Amino acid sequence: MNRRTWWTRALLAVAALATLDATSAQAGENTLHGARYFRRSQAYTWHGDHYHTSYGAPVALVVPPTAEMQTNYHWGVAGYRTSPIYHQYRRGYPGMVGVPGAYFRPTPQWPSDTDQFGVYYIRAPW
Repeated sequence: MNRRTWWTRALLAVAALATLDATSAQAGENTLHGARYFRRSQAYTWHGDHYHTSYGAPVALVVPPTAEMQTNYHWGVAGYRTSPIYHQYRRGYPGMVGVPGAYFRPTPQWPSDTDQFGVYYIRAPW
């Protein structure tokens, strides 16, 4: 085998490995977790009951698309809970949530949970 053939095969092997790595890193809706999260996201809203006081509406905190879990802290016996991040937004902007602050509660004067600040996790698109 001459040197040129060896380099050609080596480059093809590297390209094939890079393709395999790129496809395995994508969670999206094609994986077990991605499909389950997509189904669950159809039944739940991406926001909670409270709005962010500065904006008058819930605020989406964009996390990387590979993030799967979130931790929410609260004051009490069990100080935190871990739950999945179901929602992943698409590239198209859907518009406003609705009338700002219409059906949401403001942050309490003494909040007891991080959900009450009106900032909610949502995964970025692929």
